[in-house]
Amino acid sequence: MSAPAQPVRRVSAWHFVRLKLRVMGNNFRGQGWRVALFVLGSFFGLWFAVSAFFGLAAPGLAGNDRYALLVAAFAGGLTVLGWLLLPLVFFGVDETLDPARFALLPLPRRTLVTGLFAAALVSVPTIAVLVALSGLVVTAGVFGGWSAAAVAAVGVVCGVLLCVAAARAVTSAFATMLRSRRVRDLAAVLLAVVAALLGPLQIAGLAAIQDVDWNRLTGVATVIGWTPLGAPWTAGIDVAQGRVWAAPLKLLITVATIAALLVWWSRSLESAMVGAASSGPAQAKPSVTGGVVAQFFPRAAGWLRRDRFGALVAREARYWWRDARRRANLITIAVVGLFVPVMVNLGGQGFTLDSEEGFSLAGETSPALVSLSMLFVGLLAAVTLANQFGFDGSAYAANVVAGVPGRLELRARMAAFSLYVLPMLAVVAVAIALVLGEPAWIGFMAGTLVATYGAGLAVNSFVSVLGAYSLPETSNPFAMNSGAGLIKSLLTFVAMIATAALAVPMVIAAALLGDAWLWLGLPLGLAYGVGAALLGGYLAGDVLDRRQPELLAAVTPRR
Repeated sequence: MSAPAQPVRRVSAWHFVRLKLRVMGNNFRGQGWRVALFVLGSFFGLWFAVSAFFGLAAPGLAGNDRYALLVAAFAGGLTVLGWLLLPLVFFGVDETLDPARFALLPLPRRTLVTGLFAAALVSVPTIAVLVALSGLVVTAGVFGGWSAAAVAAVGVVCGVLLCVAAARAVTSAFATMLRSRRVRDLAAVLLAVVAALLGPLQIAGLAAIQDVDWNRLTGVATVIGWTPLGAPWTAGIDVAQGRVWAAPLKLLITVATIAALLVWWSRSLESAMVGAASSGPAQAKPSVTGGVVAQFFPRAAGWLRRDRFGALVAREARYWWRDARRRANLITIAVVGLFVPVMVNLGGQGFTLDSEEGFSLAGETSPALVSLSMLFVGLLAAVTLANQFGFDGSAYAANVVAGVPGRLELRARMAAFSLYVLPMLAVVAVAIALVLGEPAWIGFMAGTLVATYGAGLAVNSFVSVLGAYSLPETSNPFAMNSGAGLIKSLLTFVAMIATAALAVPMVIAAALLGDAWLWLGLPLGLAYGVGAALLGGYLAGDVLDRRQPELLAAVTPRR
């Protein structure tokens, strides 16, 4: 007699939440430093959340409802935009539960999406945003009583759900797009266009702030309140100010947007789990002219000698071009590298707005200020290598088994990365000099960029060896393991501070040497940058030779 069949338990979102909590606990087990970083990040996150809570509750605490709508619309809109953009540029998204692990399980798409969505809500950033935006509930309650406070609370919860859904949908869709090599150039161009528009928008904002018209700002806030950016946050304020009819409409807009984002996420998520489909006919086999070894070297590295150093450079160069996670970092450098100098050198000088002449620069820039902005671009480019071994993951074992010397390894990685970054830095120097109308400054700007970049390579050589961490095995280039976002932020901060300290002499020289710096900036910058990079690779190489087993264990993903 056969045993009775066991009833099949239905998988719910709660199972995904429990699974994430268990995986997080297993990751922290025996990793005291991970626990310490998680506690530290939680403390700072909640501290900022409490500070923002009182800031958003200020209109209610002060008893002035004039600014209630402005605070709700602009603060809420910036929060949604931050959740959209920051994962693409800086923090990444916590993907403790890799969707690819569920590909072979008989789970309906709806169950998978709702489960992963519920698991994504269990995070410190989500709790921090929920606490911070709860200040709007206080403001609504002061002016409209318990009914307005209840609507505001529902709006805040819906707004947090909107933020998480937007971040997941955008990063998943962009990851799928980056996986296709056919559209990577289009993605870079679109991001560059968006970044280029930020500068003029900032200039217009600075010009408008000089003569603030609060009635006009209130009109802008009203318009934002009817978009998904501001609808959930302003619903309670509308009830408090007598526009009760607007609250259900705004909540409906929010719920519809969340549903649309989840549908979008489910489509890109399924594509990521199945794998990239072929978007065209199979490519013809490359010619074997020059032999198999010659075909291994990409065109950008075709000039290299066919030795061990050349092979390492060629391999890294191919990885930077083909790996979606690395391409995402290159796009970030290209976009931010142009945006930051424009913001510092134009936006910080003060502008006037005239109906006939348009925007005009109210002040004058200086070589010292330009060098300071170039310093930030150079260190931002180099900080991408702060976890360069994490990109390899368990594949780094091949280098350990082959006994690649640490100095050779680091020099090859620097050279391969520089094949892509140095042309970007040259474009930044030329573009900013032309925008400022000072073509004679191209030399010292390029020198400052190279000097800072070289110092950053030296610093990040040590950081990548001593502070490496594993990255999730997923097709999403923006995914991070639980707690890795804080680790990435701390390592980035340390590397940037150290690089800035080493590059400060370039800014001091620009301020003291005057016109002579226009001629000395390029040769001195080149010498300083190349020397710093070689010295850093030499010293960090010895550390790498001693830490290869520990480094391999640190970058190998834990299952």
